[in-house]
Amino acid sequence: MSNNNEQRKTYYESIIKQGYSRRDFMKFTTYMAAFMGLENSMVGQIAQSLEKTPRLPVIWEHYQECTCCSESFIRSNHPIVADIILDKISLDYTLTLMAASGHQAEAAKQETMKKYHGEYILCVEGSIPMGDDGNYCCIAGKSAKESFLEAAEGAKAIIAWGSCASNGCVQAAKPNPTGATPIHKIVKNKPIIRVPGCPPIGEVMAGIIVHVVAFGRLPKLDRLGRPKAFYAKRVHDSCYRRPYYDAGLFAETFDDQNAKNGYCLYKVGCKGPMTYNSCGTIKWNNGVSYPIQSGHGCIGCSEEDFWDNGPFYERTTKMPGFAVESNADTIGKVAAGVLAGGIAVHAVAANISKRKELMDRINRGKDNEKNIES
Repeated sequence: MSNNNEQRKTYYESIIKQGYSRRDFMKFTTYMAAFMGLENSMVGQIAQSLEKTPRLPVIWEHYQECTCCSESFIRSNHPIVADIILDKISLDYTLTLMAASGHQAEAAKQETMKKYHGEYILCVEGSIPMGDDGNYCCIAGKSAKESFLEAAEGAKAIIAWGSCASNGCVQAAKPNPTGATPIHKIVKNKPIIRVPGCPPIGEVMAGIIVHVVAFGRLPKLDRLGRPKAFYAKRVHDSCYRRPYYDAGLFAETFDDQNAKNGYCLYKVGCKGPMTYNSCGTIKWNNGVSYPIQSGHGCIGCSEEDFWDNGPFYERTTKMPGFAVESNADTIGKVAAGVLAGGIAVHAVAANISKRKELMDRINRGKDNEKNIES
């Protein structure tokens, strides 16, 4: 953890001190620019900002959650991500990752909130239980609600990590006994970036902080407050099984031959067609795989109320934005009809071609006979 009494180094100084080379640094900036969907010309601006910008003070709160967001963060497939974000970004307070505990931890938090009032970034992992006046979750003698409002008051911006902080997640599932509430419904006067997912992808989390550092502003957000760079496309749009969907080829059960052949998982509950996330492009575990690639359908964890949107293993028969392609049966019939139509068109075209060839041969034969007679 950083010492608030010391002058904060820039990100570049911290990276070099960590033992990385200038070449490693430039690879990292290129890597992050690519994940954020920026042009190559922006790499220089990111590098320059990281060279000159002092490390941001960060307070990272944990409330009703399972810590999967932190776990995802520290397992990024680029080593500098962990170093620059966790160790070198000046993470002044986080119950999960900091060495201090008890009074020391709370003292570090209070010092950061006072010294960097209006400058620090507040990261929140977990929903806030509003039931029973917040008594379902208490930390250091304060309710989660009280602790959050205190930290939010002096924050420059707030990042809601994961579906718990963004949407309430499983804690908010009906009947929601603790009154679990996402943070944007509690604080209205602060810029809030929602980064849903259970958990979100580590590189997405790093990319958002790097964007704030490099450009001094929040990334462009969609209508739900999610960064467009990572949540603009459906999982369905980048899925390698999409051609099977378009062809009407589906797994009917998880253990049938169609599933073994890698066919589309929509009929066994995949929510990819209605879920916006970068799972299919960035992937997980060093870019190795993601749920659909491992044989399990998307459960839609980055969408609001995904826990109450029906069983995970039943297909959604009505999907917004799909018009006539509203269910797999229709798609299958359309695909079959197109295929049959294509075969018929091909047969007609083949017959016409053969007939033309035959007539040409007959005409050539007549011409040869006339030449012989003459």
